[in-house]
Amino acid sequence: MKSFLYIAGIVFLLFNFSCAKPPEPTKNKDTCYSLGFFSGYASRNFKMGFTTWPFGPNPQDVTDTYQFIHNYGDIYCEHIDSKIPWNAWINNLPLPSEFTNEISNKLAKRLNDRPLLLSISLLNANRSDLAEDFDGTILSYINLNDNKIEEAYFKHLKYLINAFNPDYLVMAIEVNELLLRKPNKWTSYKLLIKHVKARIKQIYPDLKISESISLHNLYKANVTNSSDYINELINYINQMDFVSFSYYPYLKNQHSKLEFQKNLDFLNNNIHKPIAFVETSHLAENLSIPNLNIDINGNECEQNIYLKTLLTNAQEHHYLFVIWWTHRDYDALWETFPPEIKDLGQIWRNTGLLDKNGKKRLSFTTWVNALHK
Repeated sequence: MKSFLYIAGIVFLLFNFSCAKPPEPTKNKDTCYSLGFFSGYASRNFKMGFTTWPFGPNPQDVTDTYQFIHNYGDIYCEHIDSKIPWNAWINNLPLPSEFTNEISNKLAKRLNDRPLLLSISLLNANRSDLAEDFDGTILSYINLNDNKIEEAYFKHLKYLINAFNPDYLVMAIEVNELLLRKPNKWTSYKLLIKHVKARIKQIYPDLKISESISLHNLYKANVTNSSDYINELINYINQMDFVSFSYYPYLKNQHSKLEFQKNLDFLNNNIHKPIAFVETSHLAENLSIPNLNIDINGNECEQNIYLKTLLTNAQEHHYLFVIWWTHRDYDALWETFPPEIKDLGQIWRNTGLLDKNGKKRLSFTTWVNALHK
Protein backbone atom coordinates (compact mmCIF):
# COMPACT_ATOMS: atom_id res chain seq x y z
CA MET A 1 0.00 0.00 0.00
CA LYS A 2 2.93 2.36 0.57
CA SER A 3 3.50 2.58 -3.20
CA PHE A 4 -0.02 3.96 -3.65
CA LEU A 5 0.66 6.67 -1.08
CA TYR A 6 3.88 7.57 -2.87
CA ILE A 7 2.12 7.90 -6.20
CA ALA A 8 -0.61 10.06 -4.71
CA GLY A 9 2.03 12.43 -3.40
CA ILE A 10 3.67 13.13 -6.75
CA VAL A 11 0.75 14.52 -8.70
CA PHE A 12 1.07 18.20 -7.87
CA LEU A 13 4.72 18.16 -8.93
CA LEU A 14 4.03 16.49 -12.25
CA PHE A 15 1.55 18.86 -13.80
CA ASN A 16 1.42 22.57 -14.51
CA PHE A 17 -2.27 23.37 -14.54
CA SER A 18 -4.49 26.39 -14.38
CA CYS A 19 -6.50 26.83 -11.19
CA ALA A 20 -9.01 29.25 -12.70
CA LYS A 21 -12.58 28.06 -12.39
CA PRO A 22 -14.32 27.87 -15.79
CA PRO A 23 -18.04 28.29 -16.32
CA GLU A 24 -20.18 25.24 -15.65
CA PRO A 25 -20.63 23.35 -18.95
CA THR A 26 -24.13 23.07 -20.35
CA LYS A 27 -25.67 19.70 -19.63
CA ASN A 28 -27.01 19.00 -23.11
CA LYS A 29 -28.50 15.51 -23.18
CA ASP A 30 -27.44 15.02 -26.82
CA THR A 31 -23.76 15.35 -25.90
CA CYS A 32 -23.73 14.37 -22.25
CA TYR A 33 -25.75 11.21 -21.97
CA SER A 34 -24.76 7.82 -23.27
CA LEU A 35 -27.93 6.68 -25.03
CA GLY A 36 -26.99 5.25 -28.42
CA PHE A 37 -23.27 5.83 -27.92
CA PHE A 38 -21.14 3.60 -30.16
CA SER A 39 -24.27 2.33 -31.96
CA GLY A 40 -22.81 3.38 -35.30
CA TYR A 41 -19.95 0.87 -35.08
CA ALA A 42 -20.27 -2.84 -35.85
CA SER A 43 -17.57 -3.78 -33.36
CA ARG A 44 -14.92 -2.15 -31.18
CA ASN A 45 -11.36 -2.30 -32.55
CA PHE A 46 -9.36 -1.30 -29.45
CA LYS A 47 -9.03 -2.63 -25.91
CA MET A 48 -10.29 -0.98 -22.72
CA GLY A 49 -9.13 -1.34 -19.13
CA PHE A 50 -7.99 0.15 -15.84
CA THR A 51 -4.98 0.41 -13.57
CA THR A 52 -5.13 -1.54 -10.33
CA TRP A 53 -5.28 1.57 -8.12
CA PRO A 54 -7.74 0.53 -5.37
CA PHE A 55 -10.56 2.65 -3.97
CA GLY A 56 -9.90 1.68 -0.34
CA PRO A 57 -7.12 0.47 1.97
CA ASN A 58 -8.53 -2.90 2.96
CA PRO A 59 -7.60 -6.23 1.32
CA GLN A 60 -11.20 -6.68 0.21
CA ASP A 61 -11.09 -3.27 -1.52
CA VAL A 62 -8.06 -4.44 -3.50
CA THR A 63 -9.75 -7.74 -4.35
CA ASP A 64 -12.89 -5.89 -5.45
CA THR A 65 -10.77 -3.62 -7.66
CA TYR A 66 -9.25 -6.56 -9.51
CA GLN A 67 -12.70 -8.14 -9.86
CA PHE A 68 -14.11 -4.93 -11.35
CA ILE A 69 -11.21 -4.78 -13.80
CA HIS A 70 -11.90 -8.38 -14.81
CA ASN A 71 -15.62 -7.69 -15.28
CA TYR A 72 -15.33 -4.42 -17.17
CA GLY A 73 -12.06 -4.53 -19.09
CA ASP A 74 -10.25 -6.65 -21.62
CA ILE A 75 -6.79 -5.32 -20.71
CA TYR A 76 -5.32 -3.91 -17.49
CA CYS A 77 -2.26 -2.08 -16.17
CA GLU A 78 0.10 -2.65 -13.29
CA HIS A 79 1.66 0.76 -12.63
CA ILE A 80 4.95 0.62 -10.71
CA ASP A 81 5.87 4.23 -10.05
CA SER A 82 7.78 4.29 -6.79
CA LYS A 83 11.34 3.60 -5.72
CA ILE A 84 14.02 1.47 -7.37
CA PRO A 85 16.40 -0.79 -5.38
CA TRP A 86 19.50 0.67 -7.03
CA ASN A 87 21.93 -0.42 -4.33
CA ALA A 88 20.70 -4.01 -4.41
CA TRP A 89 20.93 -4.22 -8.19
CA ILE A 90 24.37 -2.57 -8.37
CA ASN A 91 25.97 -4.52 -5.51
CA ASN A 92 24.12 -7.84 -5.93
CA LEU A 93 22.44 -7.56 -2.54
CA PRO A 94 19.07 -8.98 -1.42
CA LEU A 95 16.14 -6.94 -2.70
CA PRO A 96 14.26 -4.84 -0.11
CA SER A 97 11.23 -6.66 1.31
CA GLU A 98 9.10 -3.55 0.68
CA PHE A 99 9.77 -4.01 -3.02
CA THR A 100 9.39 -7.79 -3.23
CA ASN A 101 6.22 -7.76 -1.11
CA GLU A 102 4.60 -5.22 -3.40
CA ILE A 103 5.41 -7.32 -6.46
CA SER A 104 4.28 -10.55 -4.78
CA ASN A 105 0.95 -8.98 -3.80
CA LYS A 106 0.32 -7.88 -7.36
CA LEU A 107 1.34 -11.24 -8.81
CA ALA A 108 -1.04 -13.04 -6.47
CA LYS A 109 -3.91 -11.24 -8.22
CA ARG A 110 -2.56 -11.53 -11.77
CA LEU A 111 -5.43 -11.65 -14.30
CA ASN A 112 -4.00 -14.33 -16.53
CA ASP A 113 -6.90 -14.19 -18.99
CA ARG A 114 -6.36 -10.49 -19.71
CA PRO A 115 -3.52 -8.79 -21.63
CA LEU A 116 -1.28 -6.83 -19.27
CA LEU A 117 0.39 -3.46 -19.67
CA LEU A 118 3.32 -3.08 -17.28
CA SER A 119 4.27 0.58 -16.68
CA ILE A 120 7.53 1.19 -14.81
CA SER A 121 9.01 4.51 -13.78
CA LEU A 122 12.71 5.23 -14.12
CA LEU A 123 12.29 8.80 -12.89
CA ASN A 124 11.51 10.43 -9.56
CA ALA A 125 8.31 12.16 -8.49
CA ASN A 126 9.17 15.41 -10.25
CA ARG A 127 10.46 13.56 -13.33
CA SER A 128 13.67 15.56 -13.01
CA ASP A 129 16.09 12.78 -12.02
CA LEU A 130 16.32 9.07 -11.28
CA ALA A 131 13.89 7.56 -8.78
CA GLU A 132 15.31 7.32 -5.27
CA ASP A 133 16.30 4.07 -3.59
CA PHE A 134 14.15 2.36 -0.96
CA ASP A 135 16.25 3.82 1.84
CA GLY A 136 15.62 7.32 0.49
CA THR A 137 19.09 7.83 -0.96
CA ILE A 138 19.75 9.39 -4.36
CA LEU A 139 22.09 7.48 -6.65
CA SER A 140 25.23 9.45 -7.53
CA TYR A 141 26.36 9.43 -11.14
CA ILE A 142 28.14 11.44 -13.80
CA ASN A 143 25.69 10.82 -16.64
CA LEU A 144 22.33 9.04 -16.76
CA ASN A 145 23.83 6.52 -19.16
CA ASP A 146 26.65 5.51 -16.78
CA ASN A 147 27.36 1.78 -17.01
CA LYS A 148 26.20 1.09 -13.45
CA ILE A 149 22.83 2.73 -14.13
CA GLU A 150 22.37 0.85 -17.38
CA GLU A 151 23.18 -2.48 -15.75
CA ALA A 152 20.98 -1.82 -12.71
CA TYR A 153 17.98 -0.67 -14.70
CA PHE A 154 18.33 -3.58 -17.10
CA LYS A 155 18.23 -5.94 -14.11
CA HIS A 156 15.23 -4.08 -12.69
CA LEU A 157 13.24 -4.35 -15.91
CA LYS A 158 14.26 -7.96 -16.50
CA TYR A 159 13.13 -8.92 -12.99
CA LEU A 160 9.73 -7.29 -13.44
CA ILE A 161 9.21 -8.61 -16.98
CA ASN A 162 10.05 -12.14 -15.85
CA ALA A 163 7.65 -11.79 -12.92
CA PHE A 164 4.65 -10.33 -14.77
CA ASN A 165 5.15 -11.59 -18.34
CA PRO A 166 3.42 -8.48 -19.77
CA ASP A 167 2.04 -8.04 -23.26
CA TYR A 168 3.06 -4.37 -23.38
CA LEU A 169 5.82 -2.53 -21.54
CA VAL A 170 6.19 1.15 -20.71
CA MET A 171 9.83 1.15 -19.65
CA ALA A 172 9.83 4.75 -18.39
CA ILE A 173 6.90 6.98 -17.42
CA GLU A 174 6.23 10.54 -18.67
CA VAL A 175 9.72 11.03 -20.02
CA ASN A 176 8.95 14.37 -21.70
CA GLU A 177 8.78 15.82 -18.18
CA LEU A 178 12.55 15.23 -17.93
CA LEU A 179 13.11 17.21 -21.12
CA LEU A 180 10.99 20.01 -19.66
CA ARG A 181 12.69 20.14 -16.27
CA LYS A 182 16.28 19.02 -16.96
CA PRO A 183 16.97 19.34 -20.68
CA ASN A 184 20.69 18.89 -20.07
CA LYS A 185 19.97 15.27 -19.09
CA TRP A 186 17.89 14.42 -22.15
CA THR A 187 20.71 13.20 -24.41
CA SER A 188 22.14 10.88 -21.76
CA TYR A 189 18.61 9.66 -20.98
CA LYS A 190 18.09 8.68 -24.61
CA LEU A 191 21.42 6.83 -24.66
CA LEU A 192 20.52 4.97 -21.48
CA ILE A 193 17.13 3.88 -22.82
CA LYS A 194 18.59 2.96 -26.22
CA HIS A 195 21.11 0.58 -24.63
CA VAL A 196 18.72 -0.92 -22.10
CA LYS A 197 15.96 -1.38 -24.69
CA ALA A 198 18.34 -3.16 -27.06
CA ARG A 199 19.27 -5.62 -24.31
CA ILE A 200 15.63 -6.19 -23.35
CA LYS A 201 14.71 -6.77 -27.00
CA GLN A 202 17.38 -9.45 -27.29
CA ILE A 203 15.67 -11.45 -24.55
CA TYR A 204 12.05 -10.52 -25.32
CA PRO A 205 11.96 -9.82 -29.08
CA ASP A 206 8.16 -9.92 -29.30
CA LEU A 207 7.47 -7.59 -26.36
CA LYS A 208 5.97 -4.25 -27.44
CA ILE A 209 7.92 -1.45 -25.72
CA SER A 210 7.23 2.25 -25.24
CA GLU A 211 8.02 5.22 -22.99
CA SER A 212 5.02 7.28 -21.95
CA ILE A 213 4.47 10.96 -22.67
CA SER A 214 2.17 13.35 -20.78
CA LEU A 215 -0.08 14.80 -23.47
CA HIS A 216 -0.97 17.79 -21.31
CA ASN A 217 2.74 18.68 -21.29
CA LEU A 218 3.37 17.91 -24.95
CA TYR A 219 0.68 19.78 -26.88
CA LYS A 220 1.07 23.50 -26.14
CA ALA A 221 3.66 22.86 -23.45
CA ASN A 222 4.87 25.83 -21.43
CA VAL A 223 8.36 26.04 -22.96
CA THR A 224 10.36 28.85 -24.56
CA ASN A 225 10.67 27.21 -27.96
CA SER A 226 7.66 24.95 -28.22
CA SER A 227 8.23 23.96 -31.85
CA ASP A 228 11.71 22.58 -31.11
CA TYR A 229 10.41 20.80 -28.03
CA ILE A 230 7.48 19.24 -29.88
CA ASN A 231 9.55 18.26 -32.92
CA GLU A 232 12.16 16.58 -30.75
CA LEU A 233 9.56 14.52 -28.95
CA ILE A 234 7.45 13.67 -31.97
CA ASN A 235 10.51 12.41 -33.84
CA TYR A 236 11.59 10.44 -30.80
CA ILE A 237 8.32 8.74 -29.96
CA ASN A 238 7.53 7.84 -33.56
CA GLN A 239 10.42 5.37 -33.34
CA MET A 240 8.75 3.35 -30.56
CA ASP A 241 6.80 0.10 -30.99
CA PHE A 242 3.72 2.01 -29.88
CA VAL A 243 3.26 5.55 -28.57
CA SER A 244 1.83 5.81 -25.05
CA PHE A 245 0.21 8.82 -23.42
CA SER A 246 -1.01 9.95 -20.05
CA TYR A 247 -3.69 12.63 -20.20
CA TYR A 248 -5.65 14.46 -17.49
CA PRO A 249 -7.42 17.33 -19.31
CA TYR A 250 -8.61 19.19 -16.22
CA LEU A 251 -5.03 19.74 -15.09
CA LYS A 252 -4.64 22.05 -18.09
CA ASN A 253 -8.06 23.65 -17.53
CA GLN A 254 -9.56 21.79 -20.51
CA HIS A 255 -13.29 21.20 -20.07
CA SER A 256 -15.04 21.06 -23.45
CA LYS A 257 -15.32 18.56 -26.26
CA LEU A 258 -13.61 21.08 -28.55
CA GLU A 259 -10.60 21.31 -26.23
CA PHE A 260 -10.39 17.54 -25.82
CA GLN A 261 -10.60 17.04 -29.57
CA LYS A 262 -7.85 19.57 -30.33
CA ASN A 263 -5.43 17.53 -28.23
CA LEU A 264 -6.48 14.28 -29.89
CA ASP A 265 -6.31 15.83 -33.36
CA PHE A 266 -2.73 16.82 -32.58
CA LEU A 267 -1.91 13.15 -31.90
CA ASN A 268 -3.88 11.77 -34.82
CA ASN A 269 -2.07 14.12 -37.20
CA ASN A 270 1.46 13.66 -35.86
CA ILE A 271 1.82 10.12 -34.55
CA HIS A 272 2.59 7.43 -37.10
CA LYS A 273 2.80 4.44 -34.76
CA PRO A 274 -0.06 2.77 -32.86
CA ILE A 275 -1.40 5.04 -30.09
CA ALA A 276 -2.29 3.91 -26.56
CA PHE A 277 -3.63 5.89 -23.63
CA VAL A 278 -1.83 4.19 -20.75
CA GLU A 279 -3.41 6.36 -18.03
CA THR A 280 -6.16 8.95 -18.23
CA SER A 281 -9.21 10.26 -16.38
CA HIS A 282 -11.33 13.39 -15.89
CA LEU A 283 -13.11 15.02 -12.97
CA ALA A 284 -16.72 14.09 -12.21
CA GLU A 285 -17.04 16.55 -9.30
CA ASN A 286 -15.61 19.95 -8.42
CA LEU A 287 -12.04 19.90 -7.14
CA SER A 288 -11.32 22.43 -4.40
CA ILE A 289 -8.08 22.36 -2.39
CA PRO A 290 -7.80 25.74 -0.61
CA ASN A 291 -4.34 25.04 0.79
CA LEU A 292 -3.03 24.63 -2.76
CA ASN A 293 -5.16 27.42 -4.25
CA ILE A 294 -6.82 24.88 -6.54
CA ASP A 295 -10.42 25.36 -7.63
CA ILE A 296 -11.47 23.41 -10.73
CA ASN A 297 -15.01 22.73 -11.87
CA GLY A 298 -16.03 19.21 -12.81
CA ASN A 299 -19.18 17.15 -13.12
CA GLU A 300 -20.21 13.76 -14.40
CA CYS A 301 -21.61 15.20 -17.62
CA GLU A 302 -18.25 16.75 -18.52
CA GLN A 303 -16.45 13.56 -17.54
CA ASN A 304 -18.78 11.60 -19.79
CA ILE A 305 -18.19 13.95 -22.72
CA TYR A 306 -14.43 13.48 -22.35
CA LEU A 307 -14.78 9.70 -22.21
CA LYS A 308 -17.07 9.63 -25.26
CA THR A 309 -14.65 11.86 -27.18
CA LEU A 310 -11.67 9.69 -26.28
CA LEU A 311 -13.37 6.38 -27.09
CA THR A 312 -14.69 7.70 -30.40
CA ASN A 313 -11.17 8.74 -31.40
CA ALA A 314 -9.82 5.38 -30.25
CA GLN A 315 -12.30 3.64 -32.54
CA GLU A 316 -11.91 5.90 -35.56
CA HIS A 317 -8.11 6.08 -35.38
CA HIS A 318 -7.48 2.49 -34.29
CA TYR A 319 -5.77 3.13 -30.98
CA LEU A 320 -4.35 0.04 -29.30
CA PHE A 321 -6.08 0.56 -25.96
CA VAL A 322 -7.40 3.04 -23.41
CA ILE A 323 -6.54 2.65 -19.70
CA TRP A 324 -8.72 4.66 -17.28
CA TRP A 325 -6.75 5.49 -14.14
CA THR A 326 -9.15 4.61 -11.32
CA HIS A 327 -12.46 2.79 -11.73
CA ARG A 328 -13.95 4.24 -8.51
CA ASP A 329 -13.43 7.37 -6.42
CA TYR A 330 -10.86 6.52 -3.76
CA ASP A 331 -12.16 8.58 -0.82
CA ALA A 332 -11.69 5.63 1.54
CA LEU A 333 -8.06 5.20 0.49
CA TRP A 334 -7.48 8.97 0.67
CA GLU A 335 -8.58 9.00 4.31
CA THR A 336 -5.52 6.87 5.14
CA PHE A 337 -3.02 9.23 3.48
CA PRO A 338 -0.54 10.90 5.86
CA PRO A 339 -1.12 14.64 6.50
CA GLU A 340 1.79 15.77 4.35
CA ILE A 341 0.17 14.43 1.16
CA LYS A 342 -3.48 14.77 2.13
CA ASP A 343 -4.00 17.83 -0.07
CA LEU A 344 -2.05 16.48 -3.01
CA GLY A 345 -3.81 13.14 -2.78
CA GLN A 346 -7.17 14.70 -3.69
CA ILE A 347 -6.23 15.53 -7.26
CA TRP A 348 -7.41 12.26 -8.87
CA ARG A 349 -9.91 11.37 -6.16
CA ASN A 350 -13.16 12.20 -7.99
CA THR A 351 -12.37 10.73 -11.41
CA GLY A 352 -13.87 7.24 -11.14
CA LEU A 353 -16.58 5.74 -13.30
CA LEU A 354 -18.17 4.96 -9.93
CA ASP A 355 -18.48 7.46 -7.09
CA LYS A 356 -17.12 6.84 -3.60
CA ASN A 357 -20.17 4.76 -2.67
CA GLY A 358 -19.94 2.60 -5.77
CA LYS A 359 -22.81 4.36 -7.54
CA LYS A 360 -22.52 4.25 -11.32
CA ARG A 361 -21.91 7.53 -13.13
CA LEU A 362 -22.94 8.40 -16.69
CA SER A 363 -19.42 7.48 -17.80
CA PHE A 364 -19.89 3.93 -16.54
CA THR A 365 -22.77 3.41 -18.99
CA THR A 366 -20.67 4.92 -21.78
CA TRP A 367 -17.81 2.58 -20.90
CA VAL A 368 -20.00 -0.52 -20.86
CA ASN A 369 -21.75 0.42 -24.13
CA ALA A 370 -18.37 0.63 -25.87
CA LEU A 371 -16.94 -2.42 -24.10
CA HIS A 372 -19.73 -4.68 -25.32
CA LYS A 373 -19.38 -3.72 -28.98
